Amino acid sequence: MSWKTAYRSFYYAQAPEPEDLVLDPAATALLCIDVQNVYLEIPADPAEAARWFPFHRRMHEIVIPTTRALQDAFRDKGMDVIHARIACLLEDGRDRSLSQKKPGWNALLLPKDNAASQLVPELAPRPGEIVVTKTTDSALTGTNLRLVLANLGIRHVVLTGIFTDQCVSSTVRSLADESFDVIVVEDCCAAGTDELHRRELEIINMIYCQVLSSMELRAILGL
Repeated sequence: MSWKTAYRSFYYAQAPEPEDLVLDPAATALLCIDVQNVYLEIPADPAEAARWFPFHRRMHEIVIPTTRALQDAFRDKGMDVIHARIACLLEDGRDRSLSQKKPGWNALLLPKDNAASQLVPELAPRPGEIVVTKTTDSALTGTNLRLVLANLGIRHVVLTGIFTDQCVSSTVRSLADESFDVIVVEDCCAAGTDELHRRELEIINMIYCQVLSSMELRAILGL
């Protein structure tokens, strides 16, 4: 099944196939979201470690190596690679948005200079690459990324990262609302479970973005 027919929601089950994608490399950037050290830590509780094992396996076996290869392909072609991460500017986190202060799993305190808030070494930015630090789920809403993309002449934004159903989805919707053309790379993203990942891709596909595999994207861009 190709990207033209995959990940169809109820709303688009009978929709015609989209036209072929045409992506101008000079107007296309790769945006890598929130693959930070904190999310790759193994929980101390054995039950929690077992519950998160499928996520960690997907990250190490699929998402991180595939994203790294895509980053390098963009770099080799002289295309922009941009990074976003969750981190608060104040040690006590008072500057975080409400969604990052609510009790529960999402309430992580990640001061910007802490080791836990840094991007994982495999996907670390190269010298000169743009890194935006956000205190919201959306990388567009919480930073000056909108202005940066406009100044770079970017119209097509390729998204990778975590979590598909949270910060990736929020960023996709924000970009779409600003009339950017958005592509989500399925095998460069992950959610807490494969079911959440797949369902969110179905929800956002075709209306807010186009969902492609890394191989399909490479073929279109000639990477």
